[in-house]
Amino acid sequence: MKTFFPELIIVTMIISFISGCIFYEKKTQSSFEKPIASHIPDSGYYFFTKAQLARKEGDFEKAIENLTEAIKIDPDSLYLQRELALFYAQQNEGQKALSVVESILVKHPDDVETLILYGKIQQNLQNTDEAKKAYKKVIDIDNKKEKIYLLLGGIYLKDEKMPEALNVFSRLVNNYPNSYPGHLFLGKIHLKMDNYKDAEKHLNRALNLQPEIIEPRFELINLYKAQGKTKNIDKIYKDILEINPDNIRAAIELGYFYHIRGKTKDSEKLFIDLGKRSKSKFAIILNIIQLYIDKKEYDAAITILEGMLKGAPESSDIHHIAGIAYYGKKKFDKAIMHFKKVKSDSRFYQDSIVHVSFMYQEKGDINKAINYLNEAIKKAPDNPEFLYYLGTFYEDTEKYKYAEELLKQAIEIDPSEAKFLFRLGVVYDKWNRKEDSMETMRAVIKLDPKHANALNYLGYTYADLGINLDEAERLIKEALKYKPDDGYITDSLGWVYYKKGLFNKALKHLEKAVKLVPDDPIMLEHLGDAYLKTNDREKALKFYKRSLLNKKKDKKELERKIKELTGEKP
Repeated sequence: MKTFFPELIIVTMIISFISGCIFYEKKTQSSFEKPIASHIPDSGYYFFTKAQLARKEGDFEKAIENLTEAIKIDPDSLYLQRELALFYAQQNEGQKALSVVESILVKHPDDVETLILYGKIQQNLQNTDEAKKAYKKVIDIDNKKEKIYLLLGGIYLKDEKMPEALNVFSRLVNNYPNSYPGHLFLGKIHLKMDNYKDAEKHLNRALNLQPEIIEPRFELINLYKAQGKTKNIDKIYKDILEINPDNIRAAIELGYFYHIRGKTKDSEKLFIDLGKRSKSKFAIILNIIQLYIDKKEYDAAITILEGMLKGAPESSDIHHIAGIAYYGKKKFDKAIMHFKKVKSDSRFYQDSIVHVSFMYQEKGDINKAINYLNEAIKKAPDNPEFLYYLGTFYEDTEKYKYAEELLKQAIEIDPSEAKFLFRLGVVYDKWNRKEDSMETMRAVIKLDPKHANALNYLGYTYADLGINLDEAERLIKEALKYKPDDGYITDSLGWVYYKKGLFNKALKHLEKAVKLVPDDPIMLEHLGDAYLKTNDREKALKFYKRSLLNKKKDKKELERKIKELTGEKP
């Protein structure tokens, strides 16, 4: 099925104690072993040296060629074979790297350094179960591999498997009683598991080991918040700010802490100071986004930002972020007021204009949205983003000629931006100019061969028209490489198989698509069609009725199908 707007996403986790967590930096010496001269016979050293020089010059093909020659001369050198695996890994050739390491482990299943490399390669390939097995085996063989505990524990933490993580980090501190990261992570884990006494013990131990590091203090604050120990919290925030008066997070959190405790003067003082400092320190704004807005804690963000505006009433940055916070609360009038105070020289000006126009649309006043963007375009006629979004508004109101003109202007200003061209293809499709739409989508794919939406759109159009079905299948499968769990693209593949007469195969994909996107009327109707072709009239009727409930227009054909199945006269 065609999709009109791609989805936005996001969340990652980093364990900061392991630099280069998966692979080593490019070196002429292995991180695992002693200097190369003690490991490589003179006969192979020449090729190894050539391989290292080639890698340094960025010629990995030549490097691998020379390293392969060195291995031919000394086929029993584990060092050389591991270096070859590293070469492949550094070139993102994960499967080739894995193949080399697996061949070593066949003959040397307990070689610790190879197991470590195997685990890191598997982790990089997102095969975390295999990585865990390798790391477990390493620490069973050699319990003094501190970084391996961190890697293994990090996987469990990412998967939120707290008992397993607790076990790993407990083993770490048993072997390394003075391990700062070990105690820190144990503190975090116990806090997550509500074991407050143990959490406090390990966090204080981490703090004693590294008193200059701030992180254990923030974790202790979280602990004391959970316990309601306000005096402890106040003291730690002040300790942090005494160590580092520029710690923005501590200042923001302390200000809000004072606010919720009713200490208005203290909170106001901090917020006004933050507002003044934000003029030169954008990190203040970023901290608010990360601490509150990203977590959708809009009330807290609004309190802080409104307080900061008393110290910097003209700050475009603060007004923009305040607009986002009010938008999150669905207080559109307040959000619009703040967005309109963002000046034209601000980094957020364009984004604020777009936000306001979309809020007018969301409030049901599309004409006001169009007029607002038109006014912005008068002031910035060469801004392709304004032209693009205005084009989408005209598209929504079915004024396709205006949409076409605006999108063509945006493309002329920035021909490298694929989304402008893609949008034009969508407009042509809605305008029933199928040939123009397909030609435009082919142009998008030429510009960006990995544009999943364009690949899907063109493939689905072919399928819907019943043409180029093999090419349609190829295009949609290519799109699924980049968006494997996209319901709309999955539906498209099912529809191709339906058009090919492969109804059981179609059914499999269409069922999956509806699980991913349960309420799309076209996808529901497609599934009903597939059930009908496989002689399951009861399920066909069920999904036709679900489709009808969700469909807003063009219902006649669907109603006809339902009447045929129920025996009613059309």
